[in-house]
Amino acid sequence: MQYRKIEKNGDEISALGYGAMRLPTKNGMIDKEKAKQQIYYAIDHGVNIIDTAFPYHGGASESFLGETLKDGYREKVKLMTKMPSWSVKKYEDMERFLEIQLEKLQTDCIDYYLIHNMSNVSFEKLKELGVLEFLEDAREKGKINNIGFSFHSNLDSFKEIVDSYPWDVCLIQYNYMDEKNQAGTEGLEYAYSKGLSVFIMEPLKGGLLAGKVPDKALQIWNESDTGRSPADWALRWVLNHPEVTSVLSGMNNENQIKENLKVANEVLPNSLTEDELKLYERVKEVYKDLMKVDCTGCGYCMPCPRGVDIPSCFSIYNQKYMFNKSQSFDYLGILGGVFSGQEAYAGLCTSCGKCVRACPQKLEIPELLGDVSHELEGRGFKYKIKIVRSVVMPVLNAFISLSNRLTRRSRA
Repeated sequence: MQYRKIEKNGDEISALGYGAMRLPTKNGMIDKEKAKQQIYYAIDHGVNIIDTAFPYHGGASESFLGETLKDGYREKVKLMTKMPSWSVKKYEDMERFLEIQLEKLQTDCIDYYLIHNMSNVSFEKLKELGVLEFLEDAREKGKINNIGFSFHSNLDSFKEIVDSYPWDVCLIQYNYMDEKNQAGTEGLEYAYSKGLSVFIMEPLKGGLLAGKVPDKALQIWNESDTGRSPADWALRWVLNHPEVTSVLSGMNNENQIKENLKVANEVLPNSLTEDELKLYERVKEVYKDLMKVDCTGCGYCMPCPRGVDIPSCFSIYNQKYMFNKSQSFDYLGILGGVFSGQEAYAGLCTSCGKCVRACPQKLEIPELLGDVSHELEGRGFKYKIKIVRSVVMPVLNAFISLSNRLTRRSRA
C-alpha cells in the first residue's frame, strides 16, 4: 500500500480508504459478518482510514464500525465521520451528536471530524450557532483531532468555505466525469494550495464508471494493452493527482477490495501517460452522450414520503440508454412491486420537493422522475402491475416450484 503524508499533522494515510456508506447488506440491513471480514481484509492489507457518517445505513454504520474495530483494529486505523449539519438547530445539538457518535464508534476520540454536506448557506447558519467554537473546544478536550468538511455545492462556495477557516481536511466528490462539477479540479488544486488535505468520495461515480459499462466505453479502454478494468481506470485517474491524499471507495465485495488495493499500490502521482489521458477524454464523451441523469446513487434523497425509490428509478433509466436495452420488465418487476409487493415507481412522486433540498448533485428530481415515468411507465401502469401480479407471477412461481422439485428428484 502506498501512503500519502498530511503535512499539517504528519499522518501517513493509505492512498485507498474504506468508505462505509455502501457496506454489503442482507435483508435491508448491514451483513455484519461479511462486512466485518471485508474490512479486516482491507486493514490487514494496508488500509488505515475508514470513513462513515451519522446517517449511513440508516444510522447503523457507526455502531457497526464501533463493534467491528474492537480487539486491536481501532488502533490500526484513523476514523473519519461527520456532524449531521442539517439536524443542528442549536449549539447543544452539536454536543449531543458528537457524544452519540463517540459512543456508537466506541472510541474516545475521532481522528477526522467533518461538517457533513456543507454549502456557504448552511455554513453561515452553523457559524451563527457557534460551530467553529464547538469544533475547537471539542479538539481541545481531546474528542476530535482534525477539523474538516464534506462538500457538494459549487466552486465559488467551495473557495469561500476554504478561505473562511484554517481547516485540516476536506472531502469532495471527484472522478474523471466530474472535473468541472462541484469543487472539481480547480477546487482540488485550490484547497491543496491552502494547505488542506483533500480526501475523495465517489471516485467511481456511484459505480457508473465501473462494472458493467457501455460497449463504446469498453471498446476504448480495450485499445490499451494494459488489460485494466473500467474500475481500475477510474480509480487510477483520481490517484494520478498529487493533490489527492486518499480515495474513499465504497467497497462491498472481495473482488472490489482486491482490485482497489492493487491499484492503490501501483499508482504514483502524475504516472498516467498522454496517450492514456486521451482515452479518458474519449470515454467521457461516450458517457456524456448516453447518460440521462447525473445521479451517483448516494441515497441522500431517501426516504421519499411517497415511497419512490429515487436512485433505482434513475439507475434503470440510465441503463436503458447506456446499454440500449428496454428496461420495462426490470422496472415493472422491481419498482412496480411485482417481486416485492412494495411499489416504488417514479409515477408516485407528488413533487413535494424534499428530495431536491437533500440532493448533493442539485438535481431537479421531480422533473426527472416525470421523464422516467413517461418513458418507462406510460399509460395504464397500475393496470400492468395488476396483470403481471395476477397472471404472470403465478405461472412463474409454478414453473420455479416445478423446477425445484425436479432438481430434488435428480439429486435423490
